[in-house]
Amino acid sequence: MARRPTIKDIARQAGVSESAVSFALNNRPGVSQNTRARIRRVAEELGWQPNSAARALSGEQSGVVGLVLARPAHTLGVESFFLQLVSGIQEVLAAGRIALLFQVAPDLDAECAVYRRWWAERRVDGVIVVDPRSDDPRPDLLEELALPAVTVGETSPPCALSAVRADDAGAMAQVLDHLYGLGHRRIVHVAGLPELAHTERRIRSLRAEAERLGLGPGQVRSVPTDYSDAEGAAATRRILAEPEPPTAIVYDNDVMAVAGAAVAAELGIPVPGRLSLVAWDDSALCRVTHPRLTALVRDTAGFGRLVAEELLAVLAGSPPRSRESERPRLEPRESTAPAPAAY
Repeated sequence: MARRPTIKDIARQAGVSESAVSFALNNRPGVSQNTRARIRRVAEELGWQPNSAARALSGEQSGVVGLVLARPAHTLGVESFFLQLVSGIQEVLAAGRIALLFQVAPDLDAECAVYRRWWAERRVDGVIVVDPRSDDPRPDLLEELALPAVTVGETSPPCALSAVRADDAGAMAQVLDHLYGLGHRRIVHVAGLPELAHTERRIRSLRAEAERLGLGPGQVRSVPTDYSDAEGAAATRRILAEPEPPTAIVYDNDVMAVAGAAVAAELGIPVPGRLSLVAWDDSALCRVTHPRLTALVRDTAGFGRLVAEELLAVLAGSPPRSRESERPRLEPRESTAPAPAAY
């Protein structure tokens, strides 16, 4: 089995003492510039890397940031948003040779327990907090632990942590304007988990935009789900069985929109002839489904890069702030059309 090179190996090959190696690799005085350069060259040749645990114990940064996801496990394998988000985060971290420690937790209490353990073990330098909630306990805990953090989206009410958010209100306005312009007056929003702050913002935005357009609660409403294709399909089936079904449905992610399209096909309801469909997040699924789904297009990987850049700024001493990502744009495709005249 290959053995990791040690300071002793470097000292032996460079012909110096172990203390000289320690001084050189930790940028401390006590060795000449030539000796420091020789030691570092030998260390690189041997493939030596500093021990992150030892660095953390000595008060240095560990070179690791954490991400905990507390969502139903069965929803993680089908939604592309988090894969793209993590891809963007990892792109920035990898450039700085920083590792991402990822863990799934069954609930919010378990997520908080992970933060406490990571803090006690000096495992991470900071964390990325996803899915902010109303009255979220995590910001207070992270402030108490003095563990640097950035939230993906803003908490409600806003907290003292840095946040990178999306313009949910502006995105919802685009969707409602598009459907209203096509003549739709009965619209249902198949929403995600109701306890999430961004779900609440989307629901509030839907109501505000409907009121602005003169549409009442009986014409426009939201139905919460867990983001899964199964619940998206079940919600669609219930909605379309109503005495006065909607002429348009807006889904909070791509997999629910595709599942809804499948239900409509099964029930013999033509899309977009009798029913228009919109997906909140665009993906390959939206573009290969027939008909192709109208969707909100955004650079999710770019969103992830912005999150990682903000965390690195916080770790460098930047004060907390709120940053907004590029607003999503609606991409009309074949799944939306004028509302049917008599339906």
